[in-house]
Amino acid sequence: MKDNAYTAGIIPGRLSPEDYAENFSDLHPRLDDHEALVAADRCYFCHDAPCITACPTDIDIPLFIRQIATGTPEAAARTILSQNIMGGMCARVCPTETLCEEVCVREVAEGKPVLIGQLQRYATDTLMDAGVHPFTRAASTGKRIAVVGAGPAGLSCAHRLAMHGHDVTLFDARAKPGGLNEYGIASYKTVDDFAQREVEWLLQIGGITLETDKTLGLDVSLESLQSGFDAVFLGIGLGGVNALGLDGDDMDGLHDAVDFIANLRQTSDVATLPIGRDVVVIGGGMTAVDAAVQAKLLGALNVTLVYRRGRDRMNASVFEQDLAASKGVRIITNATPRAVIGNGAVREIEFEYTDDDLAPTGQTFRLAADQVFRAIGQSLTGGSLPALDGRKIAVSSAGRTSISGIWAGGDCAAGGDDLTVTAVAEGRDAAMDIHATLTGAT
Repeated sequence: MKDNAYTAGIIPGRLSPEDYAENFSDLHPRLDDHEALVAADRCYFCHDAPCITACPTDIDIPLFIRQIATGTPEAAARTILSQNIMGGMCARVCPTETLCEEVCVREVAEGKPVLIGQLQRYATDTLMDAGVHPFTRAASTGKRIAVVGAGPAGLSCAHRLAMHGHDVTLFDARAKPGGLNEYGIASYKTVDDFAQREVEWLLQIGGITLETDKTLGLDVSLESLQSGFDAVFLGIGLGGVNALGLDGDDMDGLHDAVDFIANLRQTSDVATLPIGRDVVVIGGGMTAVDAAVQAKLLGALNVTLVYRRGRDRMNASVFEQDLAASKGVRIITNATPRAVIGNGAVREIEFEYTDDDLAPTGQTFRLAADQVFRAIGQSLTGGSLPALDGRKIAVSSAGRTSISGIWAGGDCAAGGDDLTVTAVAEGRDAAMDIHATLTGAT
């Protein structure tokens, strides 16, 4: 960051050490044994459970909750992990309020669902704390698969392939594996370096060779992977960030929200991170909310999140919107950025109100801003990729792309929700299809 940014009010250390510790503590601390039993006792153990249908990874939720209720959380964890090997992270970051918990019979009848997400964390944490990996690797098949991208989709795919005896080489462009779990999620959702601990635990299956700092199109080519491996899975995510498309978009003080979150996640001391006095976040998804909330937790005086559509169209869940509001974030909807005002460094952002169809109303307003975070979507980067469907890789059954022998899943693939749990499911399903293709298994 340039020096004049500091003179504009973007400074580190706005709060006391005690405030930082409290602000970035665990959003939903783990249940203790008694709390878990009480929460599990509320489940009706429905035979035709709607919560299973609502889970993208099809976890048998009533079964694992019954296993907790009977005092066998390790068995509950195996039930979870057999469907979702990243059940620990998903328990922390899944929008359960719009998935399994939204359709819980208790929610429908009483407005208070069973705490499915917190019970899932209780079970998976119990197993991981015991140092147990619940799966064993099958005999080697002699088949070699390249998995590009060590995010949720790639890790899920790699684990399932390794479990079936295939040798997997896992490439990632960054210095550490984990993808968005490591670099793109709010710190208060995944404390104590959980993303890396989960990766290390997952790799205990064996048969996975991790190669970091390897970027597709620069350090490795798709053509070389095709010739050197029996199959390729692409879980490369979305590396590009959309610009505002306005004059002054390159002024000092304007940053991509994903970079802000990544820097925060990788720092050892949040007090060293500079934050503005007046922060504006542009966007309406989870990244926008995570950036806005964390800006407030770092000590920004005024944080405003501005989205071009109405609240009901925001990708961030109602829970996340309410969380932002509870932390002091102001949310303005139906407004589109029109101008960046400043002299080298941003000072204000001008917006215009729009109607529900994004038509301009002619009514404008300005917000003071010494720091602006763009969170208006990401785009696919990389050359020589399979055919696209819009801005993402086109996929058919189980992640098959237009090129034989290449599969794709996660945020880079068309069709799915941009959720960790969906990426895990797509990686798992692609792995099973790769396994069947290479071995003739059914």
